Order: sequence, then structure tokens, then C-alpha cells
Amino acid sequence: MINNVNNLKIAIHHRKGSFSERWIKYCLDKGIIYKLVNCYDSNIIEQIRDCNGFMWHWAHWCYKDIQFARQLIYSLEKIGIKVFPDSNTCWHFDDKVGQKYLLEAIEAPLVPSYVFYDEESAYEWIDKTTFPKVFKLRGGASSENVRLVRNKHEAKKIARRAFNKGYPYYSNKSSMRQKLWILKRDKNFKSFVNVTKGLMRFIIKNRNLELLPPQKGYVYFQDFIPENTFDDRIIVIGNRAIAIRRKVRLNDFRASGSGIKEYNPEIFPLKSIQIAFNISQLLKTQSIAFDFIYYNNKPLITEISYAYITGPTYDDCPGYWDRNLIWHNEKVNPQYFIIEDFINSLKE
Repeated sequence: MINNVNNLKIAIHHRKGSFSERWIKYCLDKGIIYKLVNCYDSNIIEQIRDCNGFMWHWAHWCYKDIQFARQLIYSLEKIGIKVFPDSNTCWHFDDKVGQKYLLEAIEAPLVPSYVFYDEESAYEWIDKTTFPKVFKLRGGASSENVRLVRNKHEAKKIARRAFNKGYPYYSNKSSMRQKLWILKRDKNFKSFVNVTKGLMRFIIKNRNLELLPPQKGYVYFQDFIPENTFDDRIIVIGNRAIAIRRKVRLNDFRASGSGIKEYNPEIFPLKSIQIAFNISQLLKTQSIAFDFIYYNNKPLITEISYAYITGPTYDDCPGYWDRNLIWHNEKVNPQYFIIEDFINSLKE
């Protein structure tokens, strides 16, 4: 039994721009002993053995992370080292197909979703279903690898490619469209620089992105739910839920990545908050973000994630709900919430 923080030692894998920046600051401010480790070293298990816990914000866009992050986490859990994210929290991260099975199994309100592992089965379903549908790759963020499919012809074309050439995990074209959208929205120097960098990427390839595995051998669709001009992202960290409303960009159906946000707590249906808390408790997650859209005012989940960006997007939330759906008008720092809960779990 660990009685106080002076007995704790936390291993942290640091990556610039990740949750680790705030975790390290928290440890420095609170006098928590921490040790920087390198998950990519072959002896990472030995590096962590003398620690009580291990924290790593591993990324979906890093080919190295997706090669072994889940396996390392599971292995550390087997020797009694507490981990963030733990297996319950991250095994389904950036895996929309895995999320489909998980959310269907627990009877969560998932947008009806369909996956096929051979071309013939996909064609049979396409001939019988209605359109439009939403095509998604199992991985990708900020609305990348998400496409509206308007008819049977488009769906079969997508399926044909999925079972032959496949799709790149990361698309320079999709990324460039996102950068141009941000430039149009913000009209500032930073967005201009990002567009310039995006153009350079067509010439100078990013080795890290080039090594990401191609997406092929399956095809995944969701029903298109019309008349949604926004989605609600609700994040549950322990006994707290924070929320932002993301508006759909002009002439599009996707809200993720638009950067158009609202925070007023009165706009969020308490039913969505309650569903998020219930699922988080059932799955025993440390951190989980839900993306909700609505059909006849009924909340439907499109996907889930353990991680999200740091910075003003979530720091600007004016407060959080507790599990009794009571609002707390307090400063929000999701990464501090995570490490606070993690340290409390170590004390137990």
C-alpha cells in the first residue's frame, strides 16, 4: 500500500506536443518523482521495473507506436505495473471496426455500422442497402479517411479498391484539403505556413507516415444520419465529463476538424452526458472521448477515442459535470485530470 506521493515513482515516455508535456509539468509542480523512459528502446521493460506506474500518450499516426503499444501495455499490466492508458482504455483506439464490435456487444447507441471482409459479401450488401452511406477507414482522425457515399456505383468502386490496391493510412490529399479549410477559416500566418508545409510534403515524403500500413482487406460503412449540423464530443475522465460542440463546416457533413466550437453547458443534452458516464464505467476506461450525433433527438455514437489534442480546444471548457450530472464551474485541464486520477490509483 502506497501511503503518500513521496513513495511514488512514475515512468513517462515524453513526446513533444503530447500529453506528456503537461504530465511532466504536473510532477514538477507537485513534487512527484518521475523518470523519463524511451519506449522504443529494446530494454524498455527493464527501464520501467523500478517504477510504480507508466504513462505514454501513444499516437495513431506513428508507425512505431501502432506496432507495439498495445502489446507493451498488456505486458506491463501482467507484472502489476499500472499503466496509462491501460488495456481497457486503449485497445480499441483508432480502430473503428474494433469499436463497432465493442459498442454493439454492450448495446451502446452506435450509429448502425457494417463491415465486410470479402468483395462478394460487400457487393451483395451494397445491392440491397439504401444510400447515402458513410465510408470510413478503421484509422484516421480529424475527418480524414471519411467519405460520403451517395450511391451504389460509388460504394462498389470503394469496395473494389478496398480489396485490391487498398487505401493509404494517411492521405496527403486529405491532409491538404484540411489545411486549406483552416487557411480559409482563420486567414492567418500560421495556417498559411501549414499549407506551405503541406505542399512540400508532396515533394519530400514523411518517412514516418510512409511506413504506416495500407488499409485493405475490409470495407466499413455507417448509416448517414441527415440534418446534423454539429456533433458533440464528450470526454469522460474518471468522475468528470467535459464537452464541446463542433459545427459542421460549410458544404460538408463532417464536424471533426472544423475548428468551429461551442462550449455553453446548457446546449448539451444531459442524456448524452449520462450515456458517456455509463459506458465509461462499464468499460472501466481512464479517459474516453465520445462523438455524438442525433437522430430524432436520440444520441448516437459515431466513434470513441482515449486521446485528443492538447491546448485551448478543451482547456476553454468552462467546467465539467460529475457522475451525478452536477455542473462544476471550474478550470479544466484534461491532462492534469488524467495524472491526478492515475496517482490516486497508485495510492490504492
